[in-house]
Amino acid sequence: MITITGAAGFIGSALAARLNAGGFNDLVLVDDFAARPDKLRNHDGRRCAARVDRSEFPTWLEANEEQVQFVFHLGARTDTTEQDRAIFDTLNLEYSKEIWALCHRFGLPLVYASSAATYGGGEHGYSDDHEGVDRLRPLNPYGDSKQQFDRWALSEAEAGRAPYFWAGLKFFNVYGPGEYHKGRMASVVFHAFNQIRDTGSMKLFRSHRSDYADGEQLRDFIYVRDVVDVCHWLMHHRKDSGLYNLGSGQARSFLDLTRATFDALGAPHDIGFIDTPADIRDTYQYFTEADLSKLRTVGYHREMTSLEDGVNEYVRKFLMKEAVL
Repeated sequence: MITITGAAGFIGSALAARLNAGGFNDLVLVDDFAARPDKLRNHDGRRCAARVDRSEFPTWLEANEEQVQFVFHLGARTDTTEQDRAIFDTLNLEYSKEIWALCHRFGLPLVYASSAATYGGGEHGYSDDHEGVDRLRPLNPYGDSKQQFDRWALSEAEAGRAPYFWAGLKFFNVYGPGEYHKGRMASVVFHAFNQIRDTGSMKLFRSHRSDYADGEQLRDFIYVRDVVDVCHWLMHHRKDSGLYNLGSGQARSFLDLTRATFDALGAPHDIGFIDTPADIRDTYQYFTEADLSKLRTVGYHREMTSLEDGVNEYVRKFLMKEAVL
């Protein structure tokens, strides 16, 4: 069995679809299914052995560990505007520690979701080298929860209390099918598609820094298909434990992304600007770019999907047809 937490969410559901497509049907899907009926489309129809409630998963794993071959822990609270640290302490930190400890105890390989939010404003760069982790200063409680777990995982590994193989994946800006439920946290592609469809235009956040023009804020956008391809590869690789950046490796502007969305829709470009909301303005990242050298060094050489190709496929194959994977 292969277990996936966050299986009704964006990346978890895409991974389940990828594994099903590869003939892996003995999946255990873990999520808070009852609380989020709006996510039904993301897991309805997935071939699996069981669906387990998030709160019951640790107990389930203790009882069924001999049947489990791999654990993907992708479930988390991902709202970067949430300021209640207790929520992140419970869902992102303590729950993750419990899963890590069980994987160590039972000898199970583990891949878990970290985040590029750990890099904060990028003042220390975007290298996933372990020696630099302690210097990172995230800009919000979500990023801080991911940073705290990364630091804890490294300390546990150094003390010999780690799964025999583990990888913490620092996801950059992921976009693609299955994010429809994320609301404000959905990708700019998703919001651009809806705005352009409904109004014929798109409003981007204005820059509030003199060194960036409006719309020229830069992010590393990665298509969800590339994310799950790396997860699938790591499931077979099972060596070279550690933290890994997972982005495209190339920073692109929000204007680039929005223009690609207009082009996918065959619509003329009409782009305006609004102020960045006050509640996120001071913690807004103006530049991110994944250093992929470590991932390449350990053997993953597949090229990432270009922004234009990814946006075109997402818009035409999924958003225009209201489809998910």
